[in-house]
Amino acid sequence: QVSLQESGPGLVGPSQTLTLTCTVAGNSITAGRYYWTWLRQPPGKGLEWMGAMAWNGNTYDSPSLRSRMSISRDTSNNQFTLQLNATTPEDTAVYYCARGGVQTIGVLQTRFGDFDYWGQGTQVTVSS
Repeated sequence: QVSLQESGPGLVGPSQTLTLTCTVAGNSITAGRYYWTWLRQPPGKGLEWMGAMAWNGNTYDSPSLRSRMSISRDTSNNQFTLQLNATTPEDTAVYYCARGGVQTIGVLQTRFGDFDYWGQGTQVTVSS
């Protein structure tokens, strides 16, 4: 059984950097042709695909976030991390990590059903 768990701060000040970590159990993030993905859902809006890191370390990201975000990984702890710089209140959302296939890459408005597994989500509020 695969499980994913997001962790990070619930509150971030405007212009600060948000760092979230996803800890994966039951599947090495370097095994299988999977894409380890960050998603978010702002209040009252749909699920947004932010970016992903493939099993081989290649990264993919949304054009609208590319200048502000990066994804890295810690293979020894089977974790991958999202860093989002220069946050604004528009970055307020529930953030999720998920495992998907190649067909999920670049689909900016997505849905949970397109992913194999996802975490329970973590609320992040950007506010002073």
